[in-house]
Amino acid sequence: MNASTTLLPAVVRPSVEDRHWLSSDHSAGPVLELLHALDWTVVDTPEANIHATSPDGRVYVSWLPEDPAAWTREIVWQVQVQPTEGDAWVQEFGTDTPAEAVAGFVAALAAHSPR
Repeated sequence: MNASTTLLPAVVRPSVEDRHWLSSDHSAGPVLELLHALDWTVVDTPEANIHATSPDGRVYVSWLPEDPAAWTREIVWQVQVQPTEGDAWVQEFGTDTPAEAVAGFVAALAAHSPR
């Protein structure tokens, strides 16, 4: 198969200094900022866990730093999606996944959701 270079994505090579986000600092900040900017309903529990629901109710995001069941499974983020058609699905992210990566994942879901 021969592809035109205009159809290929641009190669981005960030400098080493720009890669600080590749290591997790165990902060929910980037995801929470995104969820608030998207006007999601965000609730925190007395245990410091956070639960958020998209305006259409089809996406649920939880940050579970104090949930023993999540830690047993070595996850801290859980994203549950209920599409308009098809089966529901779940994506979980481990304790070492940077929040910026989770925010990127959630942003991609929000970008492709019906408005």
